[in-house]
Amino acid sequence: MDAGQRPTIKTVAARAGVGRTTVSRVINGSPLVSDKARAAVEAAIAELNYVPNSVARGLVTSRTNSIALVIPEAQSKLDSEPYFSAVIRGVSTGLADTRTQLQLVLVRDKGELDQLTESVAERRVDGVLLVSVHQDDPIPGLLEEFGLPTVLAGRRSPAEPLSHVRSDNLGGAEEAVRHLLARGRRKVATITGPLDMEVGRSRLEGWRNALREARREPEEALVARADFTEESGRRAMRELLRRVPDLDAVFVASDVMAAGALVELRGQGRRVPEDVAVVGFDDSIIARHTTPSLTSVRQPVEEIGRTIARILIQEISDPDTPRRHVVLPTTLVVRDSS
Repeated sequence: MDAGQRPTIKTVAARAGVGRTTVSRVINGSPLVSDKARAAVEAAIAELNYVPNSVARGLVTSRTNSIALVIPEAQSKLDSEPYFSAVIRGVSTGLADTRTQLQLVLVRDKGELDQLTESVAERRVDGVLLVSVHQDDPIPGLLEEFGLPTVLAGRRSPAEPLSHVRSDNLGGAEEAVRHLLARGRRKVATITGPLDMEVGRSRLEGWRNALREARREPEEALVARADFTEESGRRAMRELLRRVPDLDAVFVASDVMAAGALVELRGQGRRVPEDVAVVGFDDSIIARHTTPSLTSVRQPVEEIGRTIARILIQEISDPDTPRRHVVLPTTLVVRDSS
């Protein structure tokens, strides 16, 4: 440890040769620690002159009346994606009558992950809401390890054990593709979200299901991967047009990416919807301001925010509350692009 740097739970754990959970338990007087481990932690605390956070020491008898809304994404995505602001509005509404303080925490690199770990280990918050869940994200496992009440917007996989709230991503995608097929479109492509996110995989599976239902083959040439950004949507649309020049429809897994796809189609002289019909997902404010206006699958993002906040407050108030898995319905909103 650098001279003058304040010791943390992480440095205490490293010195004692134990995990951060063990250090947290020793600080909080938990009986779930062996005598050997307790002695090692206490020795490390003395050697490092570590002063435990006062909130952590008082955990057994008090709460912080504060929760963290954790978003493991870059600032640029937070600024450009209406989904996040809608979730935050919903969470704020859900907490309005609870006198609970909301902390917004961005985790963009290892340093910020370490800061979150420290905050969780010392119980500076009573619980965590996690938005934008990636399959291999270490944060959900970290929160489970420390036993902190946690609710996710989305899920890592169908086997997700933590409480979570999500839209019907599969059903919404199926409805979008059925709409395109009903309009007589023959070659329906898709631009996916990140496939390390369950939301991306579910919307892709919905595209496949609807094609198979119509006895169409969901060819891999009709799939282009992107990452929920506008530029990635434009690149993916360019790739699809190169591979399948005669495609006549595309289901795009977010409105932001669909906006990029529309720019690329216009740049290549394709008319929307005459030559290529386009459907997005989210029904964000973007959908009403593209040219042409965007047909999109509406998901109740603010309701997701309200619901995860209320579930978390219940789990903080009563640790024995059963974990909940909530799926909210989606609706197709038809506009000029299809």
